[in-house]
Amino acid sequence: MSNDIAQKAGRVPAVGSGGAAIVLLIARRELAGYFSSISGYIILAAHLLVTGLLFNVYAVGNNPRYSQEVLEAFFFFSSGVTMITAIVLSVRLIAEEKQLKTLVLLRTSPITERQLIWGKFLSAFAFFALTLLLSIYMPALISLNGKVSFSQIMAGYLGLLLLGGACISISLTASVWSNTQLIAGVVAGLLVTLLLVSWMLAKVTEEPLKTLFYYTALHNMHFRTFARGILNLRDVVYYLSLILLFLEISISSLGAWRWRG
Repeated sequence: MSNDIAQKAGRVPAVGSGGAAIVLLIARRELAGYFSSISGYIILAAHLLVTGLLFNVYAVGNNPRYSQEVLEAFFFFSSGVTMITAIVLSVRLIAEEKQLKTLVLLRTSPITERQLIWGKFLSAFAFFALTLLLSIYMPALISLNGKVSFSQIMAGYLGLLLLGGACISISLTASVWSNTQLIAGVVAGLLVTLLLVSWMLAKVTEEPLKTLFYYTALHNMHFRTFARGILNLRDVVYYLSLILLFLEISISSLGAWRWRG
């Protein structure tokens, strides 16, 4: 795939300073790769199956609840599945190319590190967004027995998209750092876990680290507002900043690998 992309990249003119045409070419071919292999369908099916089970067992349950509480519980449990799905989707993006010895073509191809990383990220994010879209029937089912807030559904799914995007960018960095998908998965899991539990560190530290650890908490500090249907600009900025930060780290790390050889 990398060889084909590299050949076509030499014939595709860059759009703007970022070479958007090449980025979209990479993203389109990588996205097609998810659908051309059984692994993509397995990930999609597993996400919907686990989310559906959690929805029925924990969100709906046997005890009567207000529709808003059921919806909030759905987004809470979905967020856990979201992080796992994002990691599984992303750890292969660069590590797999290293295993197959196809990433070495980057050293002699016209593709830049930024174009490759953004193309890989957008492909995983697009597939992840499709997976979330297919799960929207679950919160819609709540309307059969109660009233649901459209704004809460939209805010919740926006939160899932941002959370998933952050985990994809973190996992992509882990994939750049690793030579195998297994190692990339372990590194990605550790990074995500550290950000998840940073709010616990805030409880045992003093200022200014206390505020810093609270703010960097991946889930506890920023996602819960989305689940309640509250759109907070601070939380949107946090997730977007995290995505951009780890994409830049991936670009720098890949550049160091490229020129080291």
